[in-house]
Amino acid sequence: MTVIAFIGLGNMGGPMAANLVKAGNRVQGFDLVAANLTAAAATGVAVAADSDAAVEGADAVITMLPAGKHVLSVWEAVAPRVRRGALLIDSSTIDVDSARRSHAIAAAHGLLSIDAPVSGGTGGAAAGTLTFMAGGAKDAFAKAEPILKPMAGRIVHCGDAGAGQAAKICNNMILGISMIGVAEAFVLAEKLGLSHQALFDVASTSSGQCWSLTSYCPVPGPVPASPANRGFTPGFAAALMLKDLKLSQDAAQSTGAVTPLGAEATQLYGLFNALGHGGADFSGIISMLRGEHGQS
Repeated sequence: MTVIAFIGLGNMGGPMAANLVKAGNRVQGFDLVAANLTAAAATGVAVAADSDAAVEGADAVITMLPAGKHVLSVWEAVAPRVRRGALLIDSSTIDVDSARRSHAIAAAHGLLSIDAPVSGGTGGAAAGTLTFMAGGAKDAFAKAEPILKPMAGRIVHCGDAGAGQAAKICNNMILGISMIGVAEAFVLAEKLGLSHQALFDVASTSSGQCWSLTSYCPVPGPVPASPANRGFTPGFAAALMLKDLKLSQDAAQSTGAVTPLGAEATQLYGLFNALGHGGADFSGIISMLRGEHGQS
């Protein structure tokens, strides 16, 4: 039985840890939020009193945390305490520089590590169909792959340290831009008197086809599983989209990349969040584009 420490048992980490338990692993979990610990315990996670207790005897440590500073803090604390030969995996979405610094922390203690952010949202976390984008040495990835499989629909080795985060940031910039484009098209269609279903039937089988349309359509009806059918309950919250877009623009600035649509998407999601909709699904930005500022 593989012993896995899981630190960060929130909306994503909780169901991910539950899938590891279902696969027959012993999962020792810790989170600062008591309600998250209670929920995790109900799925079979062995709740630990703190991060030190969580990593005791662990073969692998997985972190799913809000930002780079949290990942670095936890890795600095646990790296000296994990057993020799353990693997460190970070599945948070953080900046590339922090990801590379976390790898350096692991290396300083003789530990293998990968950065492995995910795509697929809370639905993918619960279903065990997340896409993992992994960065790190080949031997670290080989060791991590069987650990990630119970949580994954697809696992891609993107390159060396930080490459997973780079792929995640680029992917989510595409996602933010494309969702705005799809939402704008539906708003225009409404003004032109075109039904939601008619636009969907054409665009989903034509050159306008994209994931934001076919899997996450921002209007109710055409895609029954999309958050638009649940009042834009996330899903993937707008606040998290804004976080990822800001990461993309920080990366663009540091590398000199020109990303005008990424910059515009960041501004629009910043406004959507400022209007109080950070907790709504990111596809709810269609309400703002309609001029419904008080709604999500």
